[in-house]
Amino acid sequence: MDKTTEQYQRFGEILRRLRKECPWDKEQTWQSLRTNTIEEVYELSDAIQKSATTNTDNDVKKELGDVFLHVCFYALIAEEQGKFDLGDVIDALCQKLIFRHPHVFGTTKATSAAEVSSNWEQIKLKEKDGNKSVLGGVPDALPALIKAYRIQGKAKGVGFDWNDVSGAWDKVREEIDEFNTEAQANNRDAMEDEFGDVLFSLINIARHYHINPENALERTNQKFIRRFNYLEEHTIKQGKNLKEMTLEEMDKYWDEAKKQEKQQA
Repeated sequence: MDKTTEQYQRFGEILRRLRKECPWDKEQTWQSLRTNTIEEVYELSDAIQKSATTNTDNDVKKELGDVFLHVCFYALIAEEQGKFDLGDVIDALCQKLIFRHPHVFGTTKATSAAEVSSNWEQIKLKEKDGNKSVLGGVPDALPALIKAYRIQGKAKGVGFDWNDVSGAWDKVREEIDEFNTEAQANNRDAMEDEFGDVLFSLINIARHYHINPENALERTNQKFIRRFNYLEEHTIKQGKNLKEMTLEEMDKYWDEAKKQEKQQA
């Protein structure tokens, strides 16, 4: 027996024992685990982000284990209820992977990631016998930025997209103008509506340049945090707090933080 098989069997025994003997584990249902699962996925995402700067994979390994636990826990609950078991989950996944990769397991030709992506949505529609809408697979609970990116990708998969990025840029400028019009009129509801259109069109620009907007925004979030922390740290060293600083004084430290980042890059 290889190490992976041995550890998997050990894990299965531990999980089943917890389900029988631990009061907390015995009470869990799909519904009660759902929010915890979402939290675990975010913790995995956070660990992946941090691994790029810390050069350590230990946290990623740990969080992958937590996500794997949840997958197996859901399957065990289903097994207890006579619905399906983990073997059925894996079998369904194998069938889906084979069906969705005809360029690997069939005769379809695809020599680039772009070709694979262009066929993806058509393949998924065939999988559902054409009875599911193109956007039906986008979860309602996704954060809005990620949802917009997914929606646009699915629309592109069936040909609803600009031929080149120039059309997308024209749309950004159009949406900004429409927002400015509503802002000048101070029409709050319309402003929110048009600002959403601006964001949606900018996400479209990111997609055309093969930039994941979620990753891009998080990089900016982290950059802002680093620079703000630098500003705050040097304010404290002066015996002041931020409320006592003028904007010009704060800008001075902000520019210092930017300069340091460039020197370290």
